[in-house]
Amino acid sequence: MAIGEALVAKGLITSDQLQEALAQRATPNERVDQVLIRQQLVSERDVLEVFSEQLMIPVVELHEADIDRDLMGLIPSRLVHKYGLMPINRNGKGVRVATSDPYNMYALDEVRTCINMPVEPVLATRSEIHKMIRAFYGVGGEVMQEMLQEAGELEIIDEARIESEDLDIQMAQEASVIKLVNEILIEAIDQRASDIHYEPFEGDFQVRYRIDGVLHVANVPAEIRRFQNAIISRIKILSNLNIAERRLPQDGGFKIKAHGREIDLRVSVIPMAFGEGIVLRILDRTSVRLELPTLGMEGQTYELFKDLISRPHGILLVTGPTGSGKTTTLYAALREIVSDELKILTIEDPIEYYLEGVNQTQILPKIGLTFARALRSFLRHDPDVVLVGEIRDKETAEVAINASLTGHLVFSTLHTNDAVTATTRLLDMGVEPFLVSSSLEAVLGQRLVRMICKHCKEQYVPENPAMLPPDFNYQRGDKLHRGKGCKECRNTGFSGRRALYELLVMNDELREMVLNQASAAQLQAVARERAGLVLMREAGWDLCRRGLTTPQEVLRVTKV
Repeated sequence: MAIGEALVAKGLITSDQLQEALAQRATPNERVDQVLIRQQLVSERDVLEVFSEQLMIPVVELHEADIDRDLMGLIPSRLVHKYGLMPINRNGKGVRVATSDPYNMYALDEVRTCINMPVEPVLATRSEIHKMIRAFYGVGGEVMQEMLQEAGELEIIDEARIESEDLDIQMAQEASVIKLVNEILIEAIDQRASDIHYEPFEGDFQVRYRIDGVLHVANVPAEIRRFQNAIISRIKILSNLNIAERRLPQDGGFKIKAHGREIDLRVSVIPMAFGEGIVLRILDRTSVRLELPTLGMEGQTYELFKDLISRPHGILLVTGPTGSGKTTTLYAALREIVSDELKILTIEDPIEYYLEGVNQTQILPKIGLTFARALRSFLRHDPDVVLVGEIRDKETAEVAINASLTGHLVFSTLHTNDAVTATTRLLDMGVEPFLVSSSLEAVLGQRLVRMICKHCKEQYVPENPAMLPPDFNYQRGDKLHRGKGCKECRNTGFSGRRALYELLVMNDELREMVLNQASAAQLQAVARERAGLVLMREAGWDLCRRGLTTPQEVLRVTKV
């Protein structure tokens, strides 16, 4: 019985629908089931079930755990990509291979001839097979093997076309390279990556994604090394950078539309020993949570912070290393207080996310628009609240302090390891102690910790509690939590991040100590004893006891 008749017999389609599908075939050789799937009259799974009954071939669901990785080197990737096949595991003397097209016997014969083994076909949907191919053979593998036309999943906004005799530039504008770059971008976005690193080495061109603050090597084919210069040129074209300049660092950016949403990408190019290295920062506004409780601020810290950001004047600093979420916390703070009664201005480098009701400016050092100069101008713009992206030097610090002393609430960030060190950093910059003492209202230190994946979370009792740090105060027999690792979390055991906060609120005693240039250690001791300072590390131990993260993760991001 033909496939169309079998679908009618099963009641999945009507005879009229079958005749209409037969009439709408793109070519006389196109199978009617493919037309019906395209018209969404039946699902691919329905068709596979009918094939299974007719041909006595089982239908399977593919899982990464079922795939035998040793087969990856046995069956050439060109056959996998060419025919849409996925080797699963060995079965007796042969190999089980998943296909979505059981009538393509030539494909199975070619695999059988190539490996000189029997091949047992099983049926799986095209989407499942494609997902496994990407997982085991790498992102962009199809491009390497087939050099196909560009995919339609991703759209570049405002792309320029460059005419050149340079072969790398010409190749960068070929459909195959466009498709390869697009696939890597799409994969990074799907994996929730914050950055993409393209790194040239002597015999390799590595691609890595930063996911939840940790770098992971992207699964790309080894042949990507041949496309190194073309990929770099392609990204430079998108970023409106000088393609011919390969000796100096360059910064740029571009915008894409992926999965129906606009995403900004900041691009940094630097010369390295074996070519140019590129880092793309992915700024996906829809994925950013701009509510303080959602970021991880809760309890007394949240109540104190809400009071601080509602004050009429003073400086509030957020400290931490690069990538610790300082700017996101400040954006969330602005979202908390934005209203028709307040004039809020920001000076940023660059503007990462646009906030409704907030006036935002980006600095341009090339023309002299620095943080300090912009801030001086802003004070003539009658603001109530000013956000300075970062205090980098004495000039900016002094202008910000003077702004706070003249009745403005100033938010800013500082690169220090903890909250108490912010005061000594300002003094080291050359700011007078009495200015710091009189203007600083509070310092919020923060780090980001990865959260245990909810799909593979499990309880356990540590086998060797002595390995845990003493300040964790682990009680023998207490249960902790960890992630076993699953496909949802890339087998890391973690999914998503939240912030650890320590909030230092200045009081008279601490101001006096700053005025006398006390050390950070002295400030911390008094702040813990008399100002209720809870360290980030202690906040992390609390999350461990609540089963949200692991002791190892807290140790990774905090210090004693």
